[in-house]
Amino acid sequence: MPRYEYRCRACGTTFELSRPMAESSAPASCPDGHDDTVKLLSTVAVTGASPSAASSARPPSGGGGGGGCCGGGCCG
Repeated sequence: MPRYEYRCRACGTTFELSRPMAESSAPASCPDGHDDTVKLLSTVAVTGASPSAASSARPPSGGGGGGGCCGGGCCG
């Protein structure tokens, strides 16, 4: 079951709740009982990549020119 992070506007407490995706936007009360809460945007961590997939995501080592944002292909 997914975990969602919320923040209470009344007291500033940040808390998490496990709930079905269908209920992710439903109101959530903070642990101190306040009802004025907002769901926070969370980043998703993806794990379990194979070693070959991880190494192919890295740029090749050694040689070659940088070039900043474009890898040297279009910077002049």
